[in-house]
Amino acid sequence: MFKELKKTISNPSNYKRISNKLWVYFFMGLLVFIGFMILVRIGLLGKMPDIEELENPKSNLASEVYTSDKVLMGKYYYENRANCDFKDLAPSLVNALIATEDIRFYKHSGIDIKALSRAVVYLGKDGGASTITQQLAKNLFHNRSSFLLTRILQKLKEMIIAVELERQYTKEEIISLYFNTVPFGGNSFGIKTASKTFFGKAPADLKPEEAALLVGMLKGSTLYNPVRNPERSVKRRNVVLFQMYKYKFITVNEYDELKEKPLKLNITVQNQNEGIAPYFRDYLKEYLAGWCKARNLNIYRDGLKIYTTINSKMQLYAEKAVSKQMKQLQNEFFNEWKGQNPWRLEKESWKEDPNYLMKNIKKTEKYYYLNKKYDGNKDSIMYWLNKKEAKTIFTWHGEVDTVMSTIDSLKYYKSLLHCGFMSMDPHTGEIKAWVGGINFKNFQYDHVNSGANRQVGSTFKPFVYALAVDNDLSPCYVAPTAPVTFKLPEGGYWTPKNSQKLKSTHVNLYQGLKLSINTVTAHLMQKLGEKSPYSVRTLVGKMGVDSSKIKPYPSICLGSMDLSVFEMVGAYSTFANEGEWIEPIFITRIEDKYGNVLEEFAPRRNEVMRKQTAYALCKMMELTTLPGGTASRMRSTYGIPFEIPIAGKTGTTQNNSDGWFIGITPDLVSGGWVGCEDRQVHFRSTALGQGGHMAMPVFAYYMKNIYNDRSLPISKSDFKKPDIEFTIELDCSNYEGYGYDANAENDEPDPIEGVDF
Repeated sequence: MFKELKKTISNPSNYKRISNKLWVYFFMGLLVFIGFMILVRIGLLGKMPDIEELENPKSNLASEVYTSDKVLMGKYYYENRANCDFKDLAPSLVNALIATEDIRFYKHSGIDIKALSRAVVYLGKDGGASTITQQLAKNLFHNRSSFLLTRILQKLKEMIIAVELERQYTKEEIISLYFNTVPFGGNSFGIKTASKTFFGKAPADLKPEEAALLVGMLKGSTLYNPVRNPERSVKRRNVVLFQMYKYKFITVNEYDELKEKPLKLNITVQNQNEGIAPYFRDYLKEYLAGWCKARNLNIYRDGLKIYTTINSKMQLYAEKAVSKQMKQLQNEFFNEWKGQNPWRLEKESWKEDPNYLMKNIKKTEKYYYLNKKYDGNKDSIMYWLNKKEAKTIFTWHGEVDTVMSTIDSLKYYKSLLHCGFMSMDPHTGEIKAWVGGINFKNFQYDHVNSGANRQVGSTFKPFVYALAVDNDLSPCYVAPTAPVTFKLPEGGYWTPKNSQKLKSTHVNLYQGLKLSINTVTAHLMQKLGEKSPYSVRTLVGKMGVDSSKIKPYPSICLGSMDLSVFEMVGAYSTFANEGEWIEPIFITRIEDKYGNVLEEFAPRRNEVMRKQTAYALCKMMELTTLPGGTASRMRSTYGIPFEIPIAGKTGTTQNNSDGWFIGITPDLVSGGWVGCEDRQVHFRSTALGQGGHMAMPVFAYYMKNIYNDRSLPISKSDFKKPDIEFTIELDCSNYEGYGYDANAENDEPDPIEGVDF
């Protein structure tokens, strides 16, 4: 047969005829292939990206949240991905990639003909033919298919896209795009995230052996994961290093040295709930959801950069202060109630509430499930509620694995104290620290804002004093300490009482506020007239407080309303800012992934009171932190020097359910609340349950660290006296004889008695 074929071809006329046929078949096949590729390109065989998509390829890009001092504090993402430019890549990264994946990268235009021919001849057994650009095309626009025909079609599409990518981008841009799109396992996408995750550093700082390891992972992010498969990962790293030596990116000596280096990782995996200020970031996320919706953006995939007002050092100091105080306070709480349940009847606080547990257990998912399963059978429900089972619980010594029943678990968690703390610059409105609770993983309710309102007690009194002083009543005004009686609009009378026994029948306003005497504040309300509740409500409304929460009754003078830490700290900033309220803000600007500013944020401002009034209130509240004041232990116990001026106010509500302290310095206003989840659960003794013991130490620990950190621009100087003519009398030397004993230690509890709120 072969002899006959040879004889046929050897005939000149037959050879020419066969040759012509072969050329016809070749060109016909070429035309068919070109036509097929045209059909692929125009999208008749499946959607293809248009020019705009090629110029702006989309990927899920994590939005990043930064502190005011440029520290990355967290991300919001579907995929933990962050972009970087070519200039941000270590040269060894680029060299390792080219040596391993596409040595002729700088010579081809998207398709490596030589590698493609080799792959066709050897059916892919001698290596693939995909260039870096083709791999980029696959990462950006395609998902891998297991069907042969579909996979062949995808390969053709990748070739077309690769050629067009080469037209749209420089080689350096293609390299950076590739590194930004590749997955590294888990929820880690892109070289910037992978470099941070595995080595705790930026891509530009990677050593050659580290770069080789990450490039080696591209062959299989799970198979060559250095955490799961360290030995296999090192072997793959050394293959990459050999490729770098083979193509002269490193010398033989460098190769011999690098391949012997042990695996050294610095794992810094961070999920969206970890890192500093988790409560703040959660609050910020909710705010950004609405902001993005109005602009058709998505914080989980659009790569926004959010620059906040939080200072990373001050935030850490605040978190440490809360942890230190709450750990100690919780121990005191357990010791005080040892052997007894701490939930009390609201009006008879010396008695345990027998219905408390069942009332709260019925609110749990476990009870709902059991009630439905056993059709309300009480015996069956209680059996399972009392059955012990393995649980992991929060403690101040770390999470503990234990065995306890659902009821015992409820008892434990209802006995835990919580805290909310915020600190802000009173002149710019910028919030510097935000601690919404004791542990975000276990307790995600934010006690700073988000509807976290608790009764404020005596921390409200300075607003009444401010209204009085702004109406030309001097701090030296001498007020009686005797009870006053108010006729209530709905009928009946209210006569507030003092919680302490007083030696003097009269005190000036300095001393009335210093010792937080209830009857003096009530006297001021009476002196300001029957419309004074409305006037006070209007005043605090101008200071950022939601005045709809305040009923215009005389009892507001003792803080009968529920407000948030956010509102109270924001309102107190008015005193440190010369009578001008400034809105607390937490974002300075938001940028898109290209660095374009989408919005810059500035606080609202409101002139509330005279400058001299604000200054007078600061000097009046300064006495609170000095000997005899309700926060005097700030100096004596917690070591804040007397020469550092600090104004402030404690607050303690009925039955010691809520402890407050708001502190003012010339550069910072900071405050916090401490209490249990339910108001029925509280300290038994006022000595432990008052604001000066529960909340004030958080402020003291925080400020002590602030003052010790010289890198923070927080002044220790006195409050700046306004450069104006003063009409308010501040010097009370002519009023001697009416002073309360300044040396008497009296941390008063501020209970509100005589009226049911």
